[in-house]
Amino acid sequence: MSNNNIARRNFLLQAGSGVVALSLAPMSARATPSMVETEIKKLIGDKMPGDGLIKLTLPAIAENASVVPMRVRVESPMQPDNYVKAVHIFADGNPLPGVASYRFGPQNGRAEFSLRIRLAKTQKIVALAEMSDGRAFITRQEIKVTLGGCGG
Repeated sequence: MSNNNIARRNFLLQAGSGVVALSLAPMSARATPSMVETEIKKLIGDKMPGDGLIKLTLPAIAENASVVPMRVRVESPMQPDNYVKAVHIFADGNPLPGVASYRFGPQNGRAEFSLRIRLAKTQKIVALAEMSDGRAFITRQEIKVTLGGCGG
């Protein structure tokens, strides 16, 4: 066997070992509540978001964290001078804080959507609504994620 074949075989063995090690290593990076607050501040600056207007519908316990159903509705007349501009969803326990952002205009008729999200662990989901007049509204809801549907 030539030295080229041995070097190539060693390279492939080491590269394969590295890929296996990376795929088995748990993701250590997790979003935190302060990271969510930083993302919100990027969107609305120093404004204090109000409570109300946002209805967030999530199960109290997610037995399958890969497909958690979620529904968001923001009460608004959706008129040309008063409408929801955007809704942003954050999770403070996923690898990244941002989950989704939806843009709206008065032509949408209502600010409502459903989606399925993936969650890494028990955490708070945060919904932030930006209004056309510059106001912002926020709501938070904790959701418990069980392992294997065992309730633990």
